[in-house]
Parts: sequence; C-alpha cells; structure tokens
Amino acid sequence: MHDCIFCKIIKGEIPCAKVYESESVIAFLDISPVHPGHTLVVPKDHYESILDITEDEYEKLQHAVWELCPAILKATHADGISVGQSNKAAAGQVISHIHVHIMPRFANDGLKLWPQGKYQEGQMDEVKKRIVSALQE
Repeated sequence: MHDCIFCKIIKGEIPCAKVYESESVIAFLDISPVHPGHTLVVPKDHYESILDITEDEYEKLQHAVWELCPAILKATHADGISVGQSNKAAAGQVISHIHVHIMPRFANDGLKLWPQGKYQEGQMDEVKKRIVSALQE
C-alpha cells in the first residue's frame, strides 16, 4: 500500500518511536496518545483489518501485544492496560492497516470505552443463533 502511513513507517520512510520489533511485527508510540506510553502494534505485512489477516500473522500480532503489555504497565507505572483494535471505519478504524492499541490506564482517568445497552425480549437468543449459524457455514 503506497499511501499507508504504517507501511511508510515500517519501510523507514517516516520516523517513529519504535519500542519493539520482530520478524513480522513492529510497535511504536502513538503520536496522539491517550496517555504517555500508548503504543501501536502493527504487522509488517499490510492487512486492512482482522477480516483480512491470516491466522498465523494474527497470532504473531497478538503475541507481540502479550509481550508488550507488562513492559508498558511497568514502564508507565499505570494502574491498568486497555487493549483495543477496531475494524472498518464504522468501528472507528482510521488507518486501514490492522493495528492494536495498548493504552496505559490510571485510576479515575475519566476515559470511557463505550456505553452499555440492553437486549430487547428474545433478541439475545436470536443474535446467539445467528452467530452460531454463521460459525457453522
């Protein structure tokens, strides 16, 4: 992807504050952090979203997240860690290259992740059936 900012970072065309690198994954500090230490974990190969990445590459991405979380927690003296990953614009994905956010969190930092709703009568069972059916296809 010639216009992908993450691909340009991976190629070294745009500088970053790299904190981790493996054969298939790179991680660097987000330039607009929720809190200092907010890190983006990105596969080196271009995949738009979780719907496009291979299982093997997704496992490598998640392994890097697993390795980075305790280090970020320790380095930032945070009280917790939020891990987030959005897919497609409707879900808030801004850059069309799959990436995972690791965000240090602090008690009473005021951040909210999403509002919670309620199912209507019978809706939960119907949604459950549709998901189970889709998994079997």
